Amino acid sequence: MAKNLYDVLGVSKTASEAEIKSAYRKLARKYHPDLNKDNKEAAEKFKEVSAAYDIIGNKERRQKYDNNEIDADGKPTGFGAGGFGGDGGFYSSYGPGGNPFGQGFSGSRRSGMNGGFDFSSIFGEDIFSQFAGGAQGFQGGARRPRKGEDIAYTMKISFLDAANGSEQKVFLGGKNINVKVPAGTKDGQTLRLKGLGQPSMNGGENGDVLITLNVQPHPYFRTEGNDIHIDLPITLKEAVLGAKITVPTLTGKVAVKVPPYSDSGEKLRLKGKGIKSGDEIITLKVVTSKTKDSELEKVLEKLPDTNIRSF
Repeated sequence: MAKNLYDVLGVSKTASEAEIKSAYRKLARKYHPDLNKDNKEAAEKFKEVSAAYDIIGNKERRQKYDNNEIDADGKPTGFGAGGFGGDGGFYSSYGPGGNPFGQGFSGSRRSGMNGGFDFSSIFGEDIFSQFAGGAQGFQGGARRPRKGEDIAYTMKISFLDAANGSEQKVFLGGKNINVKVPAGTKDGQTLRLKGLGQPSMNGGENGDVLITLNVQPHPYFRTEGNDIHIDLPITLKEAVLGAKITVPTLTGKVAVKVPPYSDSGEKLRLKGKGIKSGDEIITLKVVTSKTKDSELEKVLEKLPDTNIRSF
């Protein structure tokens, strides 16, 4: 009895594309050769589920399989459920009357016979493209090599590791892999590890591993392009008299000079302290004390009124 590809993946015939993909990934991880060393049964099972997904995981091939145009191995069966016999398809032999299609059916470049009837006008290009050499058609041969499935991961990374660049360890296929994160990596950026995904089942290249980076927010840094921005709270005294204040940067703390009579919102720039060739931009924020200060009030009351508003 021919195997049912839906049964192989453990899904119903009405399963959605997402359900089929999810079922395949679970089984592929379960029977992956890297996780089942020297286990021939698991290796065969892995091949079986990969071959099943190769057909019903593809919208066009799934439709042909459901219509009985191709079998569980992806080979053409004929015209739908009618096949090459019965009322619905071609005759399995010409019979007493000879070739019912006349000279035109005597052969085909697609079928490997001699003549001019083109099966692609009936079956479409996709069926023939699955066989070695494309135009060899029914002469047989394996399907064209197909790249293995990609594997997707999401990895959390700190703001500083993303900004400065870093090397992260990822556990793949039973071993730790060092992944280089470039300086200036942004949240949501994807890194591709070539050839570390699922192996191909018919001689194609391995799939890739795609790692989407989830950059964690920093408590006080934020980025705009390659510039780093930070708000620096200063007291009223520091704003009026000026001060020397230590501030953090991507690579450590540095001292900056706040000029006397600085206003809230004024910006200071630290050249080259951003990402790559970017700068660090410091925005001053004057913060007044919420505690009552009678001496300060007396000093301020003595100051002359100055019109600083233009409206």
